[in-house]
Amino acid sequence: MKNTQEELKEKIIALKEKLDVTIVAHFYQRDEVFEIADITGDSLELAKKTMEDDSTFVLFCGVGFMGQSVKVLSPEKRVVMPKIACCAMARMMDALYFDESIAFMNKAGISSEDILPITYINSNADVKAKVGKMGGMVCTSSNAKKIISKALEEGKKILFVPDRCLGQNIAQQMGLKSCVIGDGKDPKDSDIICFNGFCSVHQLFSVDDIKFYRKKYPGIKIVVHPECDPSVCALADFVGSTSQIIKYIEEAPKEQKIAVGTEFNLVNRLRPENTYVLSSTKPECPTMNETTLEDVYLTLKAIDEAEPINEITVDPETAKWAKVALERMMAL
Repeated sequence: MKNTQEELKEKIIALKEKLDVTIVAHFYQRDEVFEIADITGDSLELAKKTMEDDSTFVLFCGVGFMGQSVKVLSPEKRVVMPKIACCAMARMMDALYFDESIAFMNKAGISSEDILPITYINSNADVKAKVGKMGGMVCTSSNAKKIISKALEEGKKILFVPDRCLGQNIAQQMGLKSCVIGDGKDPKDSDIICFNGFCSVHQLFSVDDIKFYRKKYPGIKIVVHPECDPSVCALADFVGSTSQIIKYIEEAPKEQKIAVGTEFNLVNRLRPENTYVLSSTKPECPTMNETTLEDVYLTLKAIDEAEPINEITVDPETAKWAKVALERMMAL
């Protein structure tokens, strides 16, 4: 017989009190998982907050690259995940595709010495390590503009991986030229050369969605994440990271209607009045939604039985250089 949600919550709370473990959950997790977490936030917030936490175990509810980041920054911690879910965007870029991207730029007449790579935090440890070895760094959606501004001081071409949308949107904001590998443009004519990766959830939001809401609710504000297509971001009233979107909506007048272009679980937890999802379909991340209360309970039970499951490991060489790339960002 299956446990009910309430029974699972009670068992999880009891195990949390017994074990030296901290439960961490990303904003995009299911409500019931998000609510039982000790620490919540976006990917970088979670990595930073867990560095300050003194528990032996971190039970991370999110996707694989996030658990890796925690392990890289806090190697002494034992990081376990109820589900090692795969971020589709992170999977689009690996060490081989990174090398091929460098080769593409070399073939176009840009030497490796003149390339500075930047990887979005939504990437696996092997990619972060490649970036770190080449003198590059990690960025998030909230600090990408600052990181790119710093990188440009070196006078090099920026290879931005894996999200073409974030790279193009930041270039547009900064008045820089950008291209996407494979779009036929000469990379020598661009400041930022983007790998052709993307977030499948944020691709659901369209210009037509914006037109629909502006027509239905005159004066509505359109708020979107920079993982959305540049055509969508160009028509929005505000473009920001998850934390920035939350802050924008919290500070907006209650009577102000707002349509939000980001993951459904987050939008659904925002203020209930005058807030809408900027899509005709439910923009729910399938991999973020893989983790259930049952999974959390079973993971805690495994720790209690001294047989942890789904423990995150990163080989020392990869961890070394991935940490360099992350720490360069955090130093800024």
